[in-house]
Amino acid sequence: QVQLVESGGGLVQAGGSLRLSCAASGGTFSSDAMGWFRQAPGKEREFVAGISWIRINTWYADSVKGRFTISRDNAQNTVTVYLQMNSLKPEDTAIYYCNAIDVGTTMPIFGSWGQGTQVTVSS
Repeated sequence: QVQLVESGGGLVQAGGSLRLSCAASGGTFSSDAMGWFRQAPGKEREFVAGISWIRINTWYADSVKGRFTISRDNAQNTVTVYLQMNSLKPEDTAIYYCNAIDVGTTMPIFGSWGQGTQVTVSS
C-alpha cells in the first residue's frame, strides 16, 4: 500500500525559509523519480520540483528556480524527499504534496495523494 506523508509546513514571513519532508513507502519509490507539487486556494495543483531516483537530475518550476532545492534519501523501504524553500514569497502559500513522477512529463504517477503540508507565507 502506497503511503505518502508530508510534513514541515508552517507559517513564515516573506523572505523566510522552510524545509519540507515527504516519507514515501509501499511502492517502488527508491527507483522512481520523485516530485513536489502544490495547490493554492482556487487553483489547480502544479508541479514545483522533481529529482531523479539516482539524484543526478533535478527539475524546477520557473517560479521557484534559485529559491527551492529538492533532495532525497533512498532507503530500502522508505524514500524521504526534501524540499528546502528559501526566500519565500506570499505567492508560495499553498498545500504542498509529494508523489512519484514521470520523468518525461513530471506528471504524478500515483492517483492517491497524502494529506499534504500547509505552507503559509505572510507579507
